[in-house]
Amino acid sequence: MLGPGPRWPEELVSLVLPAACAGCAGRGALLCGPCRGLLTREGPRRIRPRPEPPGLPPVLAAAVYADQTRAVLLAHKERGRLPLAGPLGVALAGAVWAAVSAARARPRPGELVRLVPIPSERAAVARRGHDPVLRIARAAAACLRRSGHGARVVPCLGRSRPAADQVGLGAAERWENLAGALVAVRPPASTVTGSGPVVLVDDLITTGATLAEAARALREAGWVAAAGPSGGPAEDLTAALVAAVVAGPPSGGRPEVGPSR
Repeated sequence: MLGPGPRWPEELVSLVLPAACAGCAGRGALLCGPCRGLLTREGPRRIRPRPEPPGLPPVLAAAVYADQTRAVLLAHKERGRLPLAGPLGVALAGAVWAAVSAARARPRPGELVRLVPIPSERAAVARRGHDPVLRIARAAAACLRRSGHGARVVPCLGRSRPAADQVGLGAAERWENLAGALVAVRPPASTVTGSGPVVLVDDLITTGATLAEAARALREAGWVAAAGPSGGPAEDLTAALVAAVVAGPPSGGRPEVGPSR
């Protein structure tokens, strides 16, 4: 079976084909000014899915998952417009810093913000030719460092088993589908505590099932403090673990159309 074909740099493709904005399809730029602005214009906001899955950490989203923002995310993820990781990373970095600030968990001198990306299915990475969330996370970490904030990507999560396609599943069905699907490697003893905040990062939140499952795996592996006695979702922004995404639904619930998370 033939693998995916070569992914030519956007700059080289633009010499042959007219550039089109990934958001609005207007000619002349990979991402026009107005569409780029949509990724950060609203500012990071708290997302609370309804119903909220048990163990979900506080989640902040940079943008609303609709229209041009949806088109930009899909162009990067599914159509190989890899340079879009830059502006998407800038948006994610803003949500990351807002999340650790709201949690009163900004890193102290010598500490780092640790970005933990949600892992993609191996089959999806092979089909796309890249891991979109890992790519955006690296761009976000670089953006934070340019702003003077220590940050690194810690890809410590993996898939312990395949999960079924979640399209069409309800919230409870998604939670059941993902239960136990992720696993985290244990951190080195020197970084279990006191080495900086841990931020789960993803491109999108829908029901919150994926982020909740990832949080469970991190807690079990010792990356962050265990959940409260009730084991329920975090009620405020003072939890030991937070999450940040590029985009979330307009109302704080589930987006109307798009990939499932």
